[in-house]
Amino acid sequence: MTQHTSYAAVVLAADRTANDAVASQAGVACKAFASVGGTPMIIRVLDALAATHRVQSIILCGPPEALLPQCPELVKRIESGQIIWVANENSPSRSAHKALAQVNEHTRVLLTTADHALLTPEIVQYFLEVSSAVDCDVTVGMTDYELIKAAFPRRKKTVIRLRDGNFCGCNLYTFNQQGRELISFWRRAEEQRKRPWRLVGRVLGWRAVLSYLFGFLTMTQALKSVSAKTGVRIQAIRLPFAEAGIDVDKAEDLQLVESHLNKR
Repeated sequence: MTQHTSYAAVVLAADRTANDAVASQAGVACKAFASVGGTPMIIRVLDALAATHRVQSIILCGPPEALLPQCPELVKRIESGQIIWVANENSPSRSAHKALAQVNEHTRVLLTTADHALLTPEIVQYFLEVSSAVDCDVTVGMTDYELIKAAFPRRKKTVIRLRDGNFCGCNLYTFNQQGRELISFWRRAEEQRKRPWRLVGRVLGWRAVLSYLFGFLTMTQALKSVSAKTGVRIQAIRLPFAEAGIDVDKAEDLQLVESHLNKR
């Protein structure tokens, strides 16, 4: 990969469930329209992507077409051609598969979500610069849990506890042509979400699962196990930004990100 690699950005923007708690709290039609710092979250994400020189195009998957008029700025960008909108499917993985199908197979893709309210051009640029420099098919953004805890002590996060650190996901991914095969694995993960150990055991192998449970597994070992099973080379990118690990999952997260922006 050259240092001038460019990306098509895909943003997943549909609510996962009806009557989303964040949307209800904000009094909007869908979570992506919730205002943070006086701006809908989806517009904040689109602005961060548009200000990053490696992002050459943006595809928005969702929200449903009937809801778009409730965010006039979004409609304006779609009508002007700044943003390509496609209808969402009934799950994040299916939506991602549909959106990626709109992108030339030889173009690298950056995938993120519309509830990434604190996303900045600096975070996106850092992630893409490092992703462009590594030889792999998929990169996954990770942030050290301790970094997030120091900046957001009241925010509860799902933590991946490994021998080489405690990590949190950042809803930032890149895919090359081969890497898109990982979306199929994601779909299986969604289907097994009520029985996660079945999937983990099948993909990582039970030796790796036991290593994780007893604190022996490293990030590199975990990703090598997934790569061996899927044929997709995956690398974690550690991001030095606490904000990268914050998305708006719950109603109280709106107040958290507003408070953070006010302090900043």
